[in-house]
Amino acid sequence: MAHTKLSSGLWTMRRLAFGFAALSLAGCAPGAPDEAEVSGKPTFVSLNPCLDALLVEVAEPGQILALSHYSIDPSASSIAVERARQIGITGGSAEEVLALEPDIVLASTFIAPSTRAAFERLGLRVETFDSPATVAESVEQVRRLAGLAGDVAAGEALVQAIARPAHGSQGRRAISTLLWQPGQIVPGETTLIGELLRESGFASHSAERGLHQGDYVALETLLVDPPELLLVAGSSAGQRHPMLARMRGTQVEPLDQRLLFCGGPTIIDVRRRLVEVREAIERRDETPTERPLQARREGAGP
Repeated sequence: MAHTKLSSGLWTMRRLAFGFAALSLAGCAPGAPDEAEVSGKPTFVSLNPCLDALLVEVAEPGQILALSHYSIDPSASSIAVERARQIGITGGSAEEVLALEPDIVLASTFIAPSTRAAFERLGLRVETFDSPATVAESVEQVRRLAGLAGDVAAGEALVQAIARPAHGSQGRRAISTLLWQPGQIVPGETTLIGELLRESGFASHSAERGLHQGDYVALETLLVDPPELLLVAGSSAGQRHPMLARMRGTQVEPLDQRLLFCGGPTIIDVRRRLVEVREAIERRDETPTERPLQARREGAGP
């Protein structure tokens, strides 16, 4: 019995120590949420920037105890950095998360098994989400997270915004497009960004040449066999080379790399950017002398 009491006391002291450590680490985070705002719904800590973006759409402010530290990094965040700062962030250590006492921890399926095991030993519920490869998978994730948050209506509102494209490509010519991702690699056809490109009428230049997900494309390859549209979503030396501006018949457009890998509200931003790019190319189509050489090769007219 004495041993049991001692163990219980040590466990309590350990939780308190974790709490004090986390509070010192998260001193810049906002204070505890008003319990009246939460209305009995579960509270969350998110460890993933894609899940951060979903959570802020389907949960009440008081339910979100912290977002991932990635969301205050402009190069990684899927939401406005200032919004993330207002909510508060966590580095994801067991001490920090435990001190916040969330009902649910949200994480990627790629969470380290040791980290997940540590959370579960501390009695924390962990819900993991994979990276969606299709719009349909993203819709399922939105509904699942909205169900966890207790706000199905908010989830359905987001679903309606992402379930179907605002501008279809029916009746519009296909545009041969290469998406040059960070590291000068291309996406596969079975990716979310691949689906979004196809639905907007952008034909995969890389797939037509037998390239697959993660294949490397050198600058020299592009210069020899250019697409009509080159979407640059990286900043390597090749992707910043001055020769890109001299590629005749190819329109080069930037694409924010933060739009490549997340679903949910990011889908809306991707579609908006693709509409902008498509409209710029179609305006150029209206001027025959400036139409891309690739388009003429495809028989789109003089």
